[in-house]
Amino acid sequence: MAGNRVHSSGVAFAAFRLAFSGSQLIRVTPLILAVALFMEQMDSTVIATSLPAIAADIGTEPIALKLALTAYFVALAIFIPISGWMADRFGAKNVFRLAIFVFMLGSLACSFSYSLETFVISRFFQGIGSSMMTPVGRLLLVRSTPRNELVSAIAWLTVPALIGPLTGPLIGGFLTTYLSWHWIFWINIPIGIAGIILAGIFLNVPDERNPRPIDMVGFILAGVAFSGTVFGLSVVSLPALPLIYGYLTLSIGVTSGVLYLMHARRTKFPLLDPALFRHRLFRSSVTGGSMFRIGVGAVPFLLPLMLQLGFGLTPFQSGAITFISALGAIASKFIAERVYAWFGFPRTLGFAAFFGGVLIAVQGLFTESTPAVVMMAVLLLGGVLRSVFFTGSNAIGYADVNDDEASQATAIVAVGQQLSVAFGVAVAGGILEMSTRLRGSELALVDFQIAFFVVGGLSTLASFIYWRLPADAGSNVSGHKRAAIEKE
Repeated sequence: MAGNRVHSSGVAFAAFRLAFSGSQLIRVTPLILAVALFMEQMDSTVIATSLPAIAADIGTEPIALKLALTAYFVALAIFIPISGWMADRFGAKNVFRLAIFVFMLGSLACSFSYSLETFVISRFFQGIGSSMMTPVGRLLLVRSTPRNELVSAIAWLTVPALIGPLTGPLIGGFLTTYLSWHWIFWINIPIGIAGIILAGIFLNVPDERNPRPIDMVGFILAGVAFSGTVFGLSVVSLPALPLIYGYLTLSIGVTSGVLYLMHARRTKFPLLDPALFRHRLFRSSVTGGSMFRIGVGAVPFLLPLMLQLGFGLTPFQSGAITFISALGAIASKFIAERVYAWFGFPRTLGFAAFFGGVLIAVQGLFTESTPAVVMMAVLLLGGVLRSVFFTGSNAIGYADVNDDEASQATAIVAVGQQLSVAFGVAVAGGILEMSTRLRGSELALVDFQIAFFVVGGLSTLASFIYWRLPADAGSNVSGHKRAAIEKE
């Protein structure tokens, strides 16, 4: 009887896999990865609205918990560079599932923290798991998806990266208000378990192994470079420590970055190979995406503060308005693939970057008398353009990257994302600080307006990087054949 049950379950499992084989499985893969990445992206911001409750419960001050936020991002900065080597050495699928498990353990540790020290350590441990999920998840997607279907797959994967930071404060405020702050971490457990199980069933990815030796010197230099830069920018933008610590660690980070570049040119197997930037499309993807992300990274910091401090809205009201951007990001999934097939990467990315930056700057024109429906319309359209942009920017980066370089490419992209977001928040925070000092008064609406104008203007500059590309650049990924037809 037991043997029959085992045989029946095996048949059912095989039928279950068969039902999602072929092209359907290609569509399921990004959804599985997106679930895990949504958990990671949401968690990075969900804690923000819960800081007062957590601080009161563990007996510390909310401003001191800034160290816990910083510890999380420092962990990302240290361990993201090694994610490519881990995937090549132990298998991308194995590392992805292990990363989810580590993230779950870190979430449990956070929920049972009883002091500032234990909470900071728990967030750092959680960040180790998070550092592997994003780059390794993107690597799994690239390896399991044909290049001509990459735009559609990345469109699904891009959604959690955009809606996570927007839904995080709303979900965090709800759970903390009506349940307890512990739930913002406990909610990760069932999601993580589902991600591990589904990844084991559906992720049928070629397990490419490359047992190259680890670049330990490069790991140390890269870890100091990126963590020092992220920590320094964090302290400079939102001081939880004396500013001298921020400037000192920032200087150490930049110096280590220069030393790493010198080291990478001399070693045979660099941890992150700068030679990948010889690929024009990959180079354009990283530089253009980082430039545009300065404004995008600043918005989740600036907009809620302006709505709450400048307009007097509650955190829940503020979250309800900003949430509309998430709907725009989801809606863009249904048009991104066709838009890139019709117009190609350069024109579409240039358009999305320019007008996406303009819409960020437009948020600086909001006042207390601006109707909520107008603000939501601007945010909705901005969400569409941002999602379209990141779908294409991430996809075009792999158009001229070889399969054996994909692991390093995903790690470099992830590092660039973290640094550009940190830089965006630092720029926004620095502008607010400088503006208030020049005016000699407390934070006011005009300070937010200046910040939105500056970061929006910086984001528009990314458009020129893409407009300089040939019209048919990345057509093997986008499916755009107009240039070839015109030549005939």
